[in-house]
Amino acid sequence: MSCLCHVATAIACRELGCSGFTSNSTSLGLLSSRLGHASCYVTAPVAMAQGLFCEEADDLSALLVSEREELVSRVLRIRHVGGATKTTSPLSVVLPFRVRYRCGHRDIMVKVIDEDRRASYVHPIATEGAYGGERGSFAEVRVYMLGLFAVVLCLRKEHFTVPTKGLSHRLSVDTRICLDYPPCCFPAPVVVQAMVQPMEGALLSALRSHCDAAQAVLSSSPLLYLSHPSPQPLCRPLTLTLPCPPGPDKRRPEEEAGSGQLASATPIGAMTLYNARVPSASVKLPASLSTEPLVLLGWREGQWMVLDDVAVRNAQNGLASFELVEHVERLIVFRLIPSARPSLLTSLMGDVEESSATTAVSLVLLQKQGEPQQAVVVAVLTRDLDGDLGRLCAEGYSNPSDPPPTVALREGEQLQLSFSGNITSTGHNSSATRRITFHKQRENRAFLTLCEVDEFGNYSSPHYRGTVIFHRVPKGRPTGCGNAHCDMVDRAALPPVCKLPVTLPKVCLAARRHTSLSSCDFPHCPVWGSLHTSAELLSDDILLWLAEELVEEDAASLLPRLGLRRGAVQRARQLSPDRLPDRLLHLLVLWRRSLPAIADKVHMLARHLSKCGRTDLSRELLLRRGGNREAQEKQATARGTL
Repeated sequence: MSCLCHVATAIACRELGCSGFTSNSTSLGLLSSRLGHASCYVTAPVAMAQGLFCEEADDLSALLVSEREELVSRVLRIRHVGGATKTTSPLSVVLPFRVRYRCGHRDIMVKVIDEDRRASYVHPIATEGAYGGERGSFAEVRVYMLGLFAVVLCLRKEHFTVPTKGLSHRLSVDTRICLDYPPCCFPAPVVVQAMVQPMEGALLSALRSHCDAAQAVLSSSPLLYLSHPSPQPLCRPLTLTLPCPPGPDKRRPEEEAGSGQLASATPIGAMTLYNARVPSASVKLPASLSTEPLVLLGWREGQWMVLDDVAVRNAQNGLASFELVEHVERLIVFRLIPSARPSLLTSLMGDVEESSATTAVSLVLLQKQGEPQQAVVVAVLTRDLDGDLGRLCAEGYSNPSDPPPTVALREGEQLQLSFSGNITSTGHNSSATRRITFHKQRENRAFLTLCEVDEFGNYSSPHYRGTVIFHRVPKGRPTGCGNAHCDMVDRAALPPVCKLPVTLPKVCLAARRHTSLSSCDFPHCPVWGSLHTSAELLSDDILLWLAEELVEEDAASLLPRLGLRRGAVQRARQLSPDRLPDRLLHLLVLWRRSLPAIADKVHMLARHLSKCGRTDLSRELLLRRGGNREAQEKQATARGTL
């Protein structure tokens, strides 16, 4: 059939397994019980649609995004059951996405990676629409291939052709950026590609706190990427104009007012160093502005260099203009204080590029209220910390007791989690390496089920205590190989980024019915569930009798001889502050459990009692042991007779 049928599918989660498209009529669909809504819509020929599969591939998001890209959707893998990777007829794929931070300098693209790991960028036909009864942001593309699909934000690439008669071109990202090619600049028409990387408003402020070279910088222009694919040299100088606003102390009052009005109307994350509205052309450049030197840096021969041979001129309205006589891949202009040394800027550029590519992220561990074993680790933008914590509290999680640590992360960078102390994580993938992949525009969460390692650990504390350690995973490095030894080697090779403390409240173990000891006798005993049966020679009956016979002076002399730690004694005192027999029973059980099974516990305890001056209790203990042994022999004889 030549007709096309619409395929609406949702992600088949990895835990649930993958399912194919099932035909109901002309509408084919698959729903995920976890998501409850469609996450992909495909229009395909009937013959192709019958064998299409869609599955979640968010685990590969770190490998999908590259430099200067931001992921704004889930990662989906669309494949055919027959192994086909291309189609003769186009497939219409619609992916929902959500942009949390609007950026005028970025374009929405659909990134497709085929089976040969070749990446393609496709401009969506539409970015808004109504699908599945919902209206929102949907990226629709038509492709002839299958593979991994995701919606990303890329720096806007602007292409234009420079004819031989010259061209004066203003970039659509920022119309103040102008490239003026004079006539006969090239002997033949040349296609030029330009990209603009804004510098965030807080970037220089953050650099000044730890970089001496940044103290001399008043302001900066955007970073301009300029590519001339043609090898033709410039026959005549190229004139460029970039916005580089004056220092804050040099602005006129009307400029400050205009900047404040713009800042109040600009969405979060959109304000940059150079996007303040400039006054009208009638405003004259302040005379004092000429004393602030402008320095041009360019990327040459694989490194940043100060272009001393290029004269940068101050223009009106906070603009800087200069002429180039050769190709330069990257350009940026700095406005400095008069006494600054331009040579220091080359070392500063490494910090500028690193800071512009990273984001300040706060790492938070929250536990469910009423269910502290259920926890979530979240990596949120530091500037949005309060809002995200409020939403998590509305979901039933408790607020963190301490301020969360802040780390700098790149888009697609991974953090590997490990545990130390007396708390670990359990669950269906407890043996697998837990990782958080950071994406600026996405929610970054890892759900954990916590449990204690040793139920009798942390004796002096009412809580079990542990630590969650975060390790930074290098880009492109696989982690985890399916066994604990490999994961341990991976963690040892990765330095820790930060650590978060975690606690679990201790609860009394469930009481068990005992043939010779009931819960009514000692309702406050915290180790009731760990008591041994009366079939042992040093049974619970004997320990219960001994705990009732001892007094405070006897306990003070006996407990140090048993080798019990001071923390264990303090923990027993906290659990049973008013009943000495309960405390002694708790400690005697702990002592018994610490000994090997083949040890003669009765003789050891009798010897300790004799050294404490209670020879009467020592003799009675040995007699009770003999009676217990006779009872065991009678029970064995009775079982043999039966």
